[in-house]
Formats: sequence, structure tokens, C-alpha cells
Amino acid sequence: MALHIGDVAPDFTVDTQNGPISLHAWAGDSWVFFFSHPADFTPVCTTEMGRTAQLAAEFTARNVKPLGLSTDTADEHRKWIEDVNDTQKTTLTFPIVADADLSIAKLYDMIHPDQSETAAVRSVFIIDPAKKIRLTMTYPMSVGRNFDEILRVIDALQLSDARRIATPADWQKGKEVIIPPSIKNEEASVLFPQGWTEHRPYLRTVLVD
Repeated sequence: MALHIGDVAPDFTVDTQNGPISLHAWAGDSWVFFFSHPADFTPVCTTEMGRTAQLAAEFTARNVKPLGLSTDTADEHRKWIEDVNDTQKTTLTFPIVADADLSIAKLYDMIHPDQSETAAVRSVFIIDPAKKIRLTMTYPMSVGRNFDEILRVIDALQLSDARRIATPADWQKGKEVIIPPSIKNEEASVLFPQGWTEHRPYLRTVLVD
């Protein structure tokens, strides 16, 4: 099943090391960073789980709940988390989906047979409070994720929703953004009274708070 940007994220009820959750109810009014891993007790996954835990305050500040997935059991997750906490010098508290039967991985198209028939690739889904999928990324098993980029795209999505803007290549928080062509100058003058720079009629940049 291919999931696209704008689709409602399929709901599911599943066990985690913290007990059972239902995705939509657990997410509530928060954004969700849902990310999958090939297996517990593997090196790249250990660093990624640790990095997510280390960034807990950054996710909380953005109203984002991390949710991991690995094709192992909740008991295996609990044992693995001890290693994550020890080697990555952190405390992991967010839930990790127990998906030993691959049902959630298949629901979200995380099984790529050329990589493995039984282990999920490194998928990323950013899900908004309306339960819509807003971003997808897929990394091969051998490549760890860039968490600076994950936080950056969350910032960009949230600013876009709040201010009706788009973000340019390599945008970073606090830098100029783009006024979409769909917003004509008359409306733009109301939305952005501070003024903007017009590089071309279709390319206008502005600083926003």
C-alpha cells in the first residue's frame, strides 16, 4: 500500500514497550515523528534511537511525539533500550512499536524486499494533528538519518501552516521565506506588512517571526 503526502495516516492499535497504544488516540493534538528500524540490537538503529531520546526537549518544544518501530517484540525492545541508554548516554521514554508480525511495517510499506523480506527500511513519516501525512522519507538500512533535517522540515511545515509561506532550498529557522505565487500582492501586503523583496514577480522573499 503506497501512502502519499496528504493521506490520512492509517490508524492501528499495537503493543509497545510502554504498553498498547492506538496511533490516532495516542497522537491526540500533537504532531508525530513515526520512524522505522530494521531490528533491535543493531548498530545504526541504536544510535538513531539514542539521538531521538537526546532530542526529547526539541520534539516537545515543537509539539511532536516520536514513535519508533522495529520488527521485534516489546520484551526485546525493553532489553534493547538498556543498551541504547547505556551506549548513547540518554534515557529513552518514547514508545517503540512491537511489530514482530510485520503488520504495521506492511501497512506503511516499510518492507522493501531488495533490502530485506523481514526487516523494515528506515522510513520517516511526519504526521500532523489532523492525522495527515505531511512528509515521507526513506533511507536504506546502511544510512543513519539526519536529525537536523528532520527538525528542520518540522519547523518548515509548522511555519508554513501558521504563516502561509513556503521555504527555499536549505532554509533554516530565522531565515527568509517565500511568499507563494497564489498570494497576490494585495493580500500579501496584509499578511506581510513589513514588506518583501521581489526578485521576480513569482519569487518574493520575506522575513517572518
